[in-house]
Amino acid sequence: MSEHDTRAPILRIDNLSVEYDTDEGSFAALRGITLDVAPGEILGLVGESGCGKSTLGRSLLRLNDEAATTYRGSIHIDGTEVLELSDEALPSLRGSEIAMIFQDPLRSLNPVFTVGTQLKNAVRLGGITDQRAIHEESTSLLEQVGLDEPERRLQQYPHQLSGGQRQRVVIAIALAQKPKVLVADEPTTALDVTTQKQILALLRQLCIDLGMALIFVTHDLAVVWQLCDRVAVMYFGIVVEHGTVTDIFDQPTHPYTRGLLSAVPSLETDKSRPMATIERGRDDGQTVSWEDGSVRFERISDTHFARAVPAAPGTEGAAKL
Repeated sequence: MSEHDTRAPILRIDNLSVEYDTDEGSFAALRGITLDVAPGEILGLVGESGCGKSTLGRSLLRLNDEAATTYRGSIHIDGTEVLELSDEALPSLRGSEIAMIFQDPLRSLNPVFTVGTQLKNAVRLGGITDQRAIHEESTSLLEQVGLDEPERRLQQYPHQLSGGQRQRVVIAIALAQKPKVLVADEPTTALDVTTQKQILALLRQLCIDLGMALIFVTHDLAVVWQLCDRVAVMYFGIVVEHGTVTDIFDQPTHPYTRGLLSAVPSLETDKSRPMATIERGRDDGQTVSWEDGSVRFERISDTHFARAVPAAPGTEGAAKL
């Protein structure tokens, strides 16, 4: 939770590990993830491509290929243990307890059905059966996400909407069953800057108005600064550092976090020098193991934690944080 938030977490992830069965054997996509999110709070997940951000988001709804996925640990949503649910019970969890917004709104919507058909199906799953009530709720949801002319939008097909409008429809569908937790997997990547700003403001306001917890998956650190309360930095399937936005941006502690932030150019960046890059497993010229999930977290402050960095071979003690 953020440093000013004393509410009990609605989502608790405890020592979560996820392994995929592949032709070459088992692959550990996530290892020992422990995080929590309170109602109304926004947690940002950041890290380079392939670090496990999207896998974590999908795992919260168990959207991975169940036949080829092994889960260990615990995922609690408002007291419900997600990993213990049967296949028959999972559909009632998705949508009502936790929902997900995917990166590409056009692929998230069925091109052969109108917006109204798809949104009303989601509303119907929430338990509303009267056709007039379903229509009114669908119109209200489109208004809630900032779409003009909701009656007209219900009759349109996805290809008739702009990217920002489609993303608002996807958000409306995700909200149809009033979930307690919303996972947004890079929902603004394909949008222009102006539309992106509008969607971010919408998500922030929805969390305030509905008391909904939001996990925001992104590679855009500027978006994290604008939107999130707390940040978890992921690397190679583990969380290496987590804290408030101020903690992470003003006092990055783990060498990977420092490298990630330094790789973002600013107006002060020296253009005569090559852009900073992140060398895997190196700190201060020494080879270190950043991806060791057994390495303890060091407490930097009440809200800020970072993994200690093991010493390079041939040295003693831990590398200085």
